[in-house]
Amino acid sequence: METKNVKIEVADPTTLGLFGLAIVTLVASSQKMELTSGLSLVLPWAIFLGGIAQLIASLFDFKHNNLFGATAFSAYGLFWIGMAMSWLIKLGCFGDTLAQAVDVKQLGFVFVGYMILTIVFTISGLKMSKAMFVLLLLIVVLFLGLALDSFGCGHVWHAVAAYAELAISLLTFYVLAAKYLNSFFGKNIVPVGSPILK
Repeated sequence: METKNVKIEVADPTTLGLFGLAIVTLVASSQKMELTSGLSLVLPWAIFLGGIAQLIASLFDFKHNNLFGATAFSAYGLFWIGMAMSWLIKLGCFGDTLAQAVDVKQLGFVFVGYMILTIVFTISGLKMSKAMFVLLLLIVVLFLGLALDSFGCGHVWHAVAAYAELAISLLTFYVLAAKYLNSFFGKNIVPVGSPILK
C-alpha cells in the first residue's frame, strides 16, 4: 500500500492579526483619550479582536514557520486577554475581595516585561520594512507610558500611552492595507519602506 504525504497550505494570517491589533488599539485609545468612557465595550474587542484573532494568526504563523509573527501575535494576543481579565477583576466581576486587592503597580511590571519583549522585536524590525520598525517602536513607547503611568510617575505618561496607542492603530491599518493589497494585486502598490538593515 502506497503512503502519500498531504501538504495542507493555509493563507498568510498576518492581515487577520494586524486587524485585531488595529481595532483593539483604536478602541482602547479612545478610552484613554477620554473620547469614550468606561471599559464595558472595550472588553469584547480586547478579548475577541485583540486576543482571539491574534492567537488564531499566531497558530497559522507557526504553520508558516514565521517565528516573528507566531511569537508576536501569540504574545500580544495573550496580553489583551490578560488585560481584559484584569479589567474584569478591577470592575468587581469576580467579587469585592479581588477588586479591593488590586495593585496597579503589578500591571506596571507586566508592561515592563512586554516593553522588553517589544524591544527585542524592534531590533529584529531593523530587517523588516521601515513601517514595521516604526510600528514596533511605537509599541515600545506605549508600554513605557503604560508602565510609568502604573507606577504613578505622572498623568503625562497616560497621555503618552494614549497617543502612542492611537498612532499604533493608524499605522497598523496602513501596514495591514499594504500586506493585503500588495499580496492581492501581486505588486507593491502600498509602500512600506525597505529594511534599515539588509
